[in-house]
Amino acid sequence: MSSSSPEPPSKSSSAVPPPSSSAAVPPSKASRRDDHEALGKAGGLVPDGVAVSDDAIPAVANLDPDLLKALRQAATEAAGDGVEFVVNSGWRSPNYRSQHLREAVSKYGSEAARWVATAATSPHVSGDAVGIGHSDATTWLSDHGAEYGLCRIYKNEPWHYELRPEAIDDGCPRMYADPTQDPRMQQ
Repeated sequence: MSSSSPEPPSKSSSAVPPPSSSAAVPPSKASRRDDHEALGKAGGLVPDGVAVSDDAIPAVANLDPDLLKALRQAATEAAGDGVEFVVNSGWRSPNYRSQHLREAVSKYGSEAARWVATAATSPHVSGDAVGIGHSDATTWLSDHGAEYGLCRIYKNEPWHYELRPEAIDDGCPRMYADPTQDPRMQQ
């Protein structure tokens, strides 16, 4: 389930308070923040403004090579239309994914476990999913993504794309309403 969280998958470094503000954060929140920071870019955290061409960022570099190739081809074409793809989420380590799930359950309760993939079921852990922003990019992908095999998987996640090579000839498969409908998440 990709970032199947109740909020967009952007986990940029600017969303994390600077270390000097620890004293102002309640201990339970400080420990979650510290866990999140410890995972960092090496675990899949995506800083603001990352392009699909940024191989220095593990969240991009560790994507499935065929997915990354399709994304880069689509991004090149989209740039000709004045549209820039920004990577909000990509590959994530199992530890990062598990932390993401713990944070969602802590914030939203046990119901979040239905929406947020585990490390065992998340296509982000295998490098098979990417979260793309901004809205003009997701609109562009909605209109043209199938030409590259890039398909939106969930109706409630306009940013979440996965590679479906058969879509080039047959179009994208019907979307699931949300990740709870995806049989891959039922494991």
